[in-house]
Amino acid sequence: METFCDSCRQHLKNLVELIQRASENLWQKIKYFFESMQCCCCLKRNKSAPYRLYKPVLQQHEKEAAQEFLQHIEEASESNVIDTERLEVLQTLAASENPSLQQSAALYYLHISEQLKNEMPEKYLEPYCALLQSNDLEVQRKASLSLVNLLVEGNVNKETVVQIGLLEPILELLGSGDATVQCNSSACVATLATSVSNREAIAAEGGIRSLLGLAKSYDPRVQQNAVGAILNLTRSEKTQLLLCNEGALPVLILHLQSPDSEVQYYSCSALTNIASNPRHHPHMLQIGDGILLKMLLSLMSSSVVKVCCQACYCLRNLSLNEDTQADIVAINFLPQLHELLKSSSKSVNEAALTVLSTFSENHSNTDAIVSEDILKTLGKLLLIHKTSPEISNYVATIIHKLATSETQQAIIDSQCVVALLQALSHLRIHDESLLYVTICIAELTQHETIRTRIIQESDVNIAVYLLMLSSQSENIDLSFHAACTISQLGLDEMFSLLLRPHAREIVGYVLHFLKHQEIRFQHLGLLTIQNLRKDAHFAEVFSERKLMVQLNRVCQQTAETEQLLQAVLFPKEGDQKQMI
Repeated sequence: METFCDSCRQHLKNLVELIQRASENLWQKIKYFFESMQCCCCLKRNKSAPYRLYKPVLQQHEKEAAQEFLQHIEEASESNVIDTERLEVLQTLAASENPSLQQSAALYYLHISEQLKNEMPEKYLEPYCALLQSNDLEVQRKASLSLVNLLVEGNVNKETVVQIGLLEPILELLGSGDATVQCNSSACVATLATSVSNREAIAAEGGIRSLLGLAKSYDPRVQQNAVGAILNLTRSEKTQLLLCNEGALPVLILHLQSPDSEVQYYSCSALTNIASNPRHHPHMLQIGDGILLKMLLSLMSSSVVKVCCQACYCLRNLSLNEDTQADIVAINFLPQLHELLKSSSKSVNEAALTVLSTFSENHSNTDAIVSEDILKTLGKLLLIHKTSPEISNYVATIIHKLATSETQQAIIDSQCVVALLQALSHLRIHDESLLYVTICIAELTQHETIRTRIIQESDVNIAVYLLMLSSQSENIDLSFHAACTISQLGLDEMFSLLLRPHAREIVGYVLHFLKHQEIRFQHLGLLTIQNLRKDAHFAEVFSERKLMVQLNRVCQQTAETEQLLQAVLFPKEGDQKQMI
């Protein structure tokens, strides 16, 4: 008997393996197909239909319920749409096999949803289960629409809807072949998903896959509600992961190109939420060879303000990695960001500033930002919005990060110094942004060229305001940085002249600093004395008895601390033996 050679045997082996792999792959596809079919609500609702070869007979109790229902409708007033008798009638009509009676119940629920001003009792939700699972399309449409109305208006508790078992029939309706039912049911899921506890329930019941399917719908209403539901699901970290595992990222990224601005906004917002967790960044940036960054850059030019802003927020969340920042800068990002900073929309300005703040943290971006002339625009923004805490906060933080010996002249030319001094006097004491502006000014005084410009732009009002901030006992950080600014500016004779009439106030906060438990305050108190005593007037004031006594105490404490340090760092031979 002839045998195959080694080469032929290898070919046959490869053929067998190929057939095995193909059959296994085919089996998986067949299995997935039947699982998807099994989940479809049309099969669940219609599986008993073939056996119903008769027209449902109207039962006596159903006739009575229908008559009572008509009477209730005639007597109903806008202020009295629900009561115990109506509930019993609705329960009977909803449970009926007669489509007309179910339609009557669904229609009355629609009436309730339009008239009800208060929260609907929980018992009134129970008939919904039968109505949502009805085989009649009109019943499904009306029941689902009324439930959407009640959820949106807050007439029913979202957690209660899930707890009494309505989530399953709602999710089944997502698989309906009717666009209206799909639209209503996806709107229900979107509203339910605003509750933290409901998100995991929706995911556990298989709602994610159904929503992703509807997100590809050709009906704009269905697509919008489905993507809105996905957005709400991204508000929890656990459901974010489940969405990514189910393939949500490619769907959301594709919808950034949607002609519907609402779908764009929902998709971009969902991606922003997912991007808040760095673990998802590699996957997000790998899809379509990094197409996400280019799409977000394109959306930054959107005429729809909220879409433009959301694109900025998504880029900010994705920019935590320096390599990603380099990729973004490489695609002509800064000129486009600069245009947003020039926008007349304050919301767009704030969104652009959040991204710029992240990029300014990376010193390798400093040259690119400064060369784009963005500092001048920041100065103008601060002058226009000097009373805005949000913009003042961001601009001050960015200037602080960009301030180096190489950027001194650019900061001076940009009018940022003038803008910061104006913001300083316009912001309220309790605004957090006042702290950031003060920190920025204190940092800028460390640079001699900028310090000179600050002194030139300062007047007695600035000096008095800084003194007032230095005495703030409620906000010690604000007090510290205001005093830092005074200490640095006091090196200049012109500014020390502005401070002379307020020498006693300076002695007061310096004395307080020297008694402070934090070392940084003690150091600042000493530095202030050193810098200001060059002026003869301050030299005389600083020689008063109270201050000298406190200085001697600090000196003694320092000497004791130094002695202890010497003992610890350089122990004597006898001390070492005792320790052993």
